Amino acid sequence: MKPQLLIASPQLSDDFFEGAVVLLWHHDENGAIGVILNRPLEQSLEDVLVDDGGVDLAAIRGRVCWGGPVDPESGTLVTPSTIEDDEGWTINGAVGISRSQDVLQRLLKAGDPLNLYLGYAGWGPGQLDDEIHSGGWLYAEPVPELVFAEDLDTLYDLSLKQLGLRREIVMMMPIDA
Repeated sequence: MKPQLLIASPQLSDDFFEGAVVLLWHHDENGAIGVILNRPLEQSLEDVLVDDGGVDLAAIRGRVCWGGPVDPESGTLVTPSTIEDDEGWTINGAVGISRSQDVLQRLLKAGDPLNLYLGYAGWGPGQLDDEIHSGGWLYAEPVPELVFAEDLDTLYDLSLKQLGLRREIVMMMPIDA
């Protein structure tokens, strides 16, 4: 599966993923990985990053979010800047993703906007496929307007709207039912 936005079905009642919009950048037979886009944290970039190069962290545009339950001490950055293939992923030429400290430092020094996600969402082999087949997730194109949406409180509804849906009319059923 190519990179996608995963949108939790309105019926998904899971403490971690209820109402979640996930930027999924890797999904194959070995599993899947992404970050939850719409779980902002109280901290700012200035609160969680260490200035080791004279960068004015308060001037960097971006936010800090909870990316998922796996490895919450690690960070994933998502930026509109291009990321080289050996440093991460670039989706549709408009969404860069990296877990590299070197990339983080380069973006900070350049003053490029970025969002930092602490932790990530991960699925083992076949796990996400099973959840999709059981009606747990919808998927949509990871367009920058959604990935970098300003109002995270409305991101879930905006993501459904991209598919021509509203949460009140979506009733997910298992694919094989």
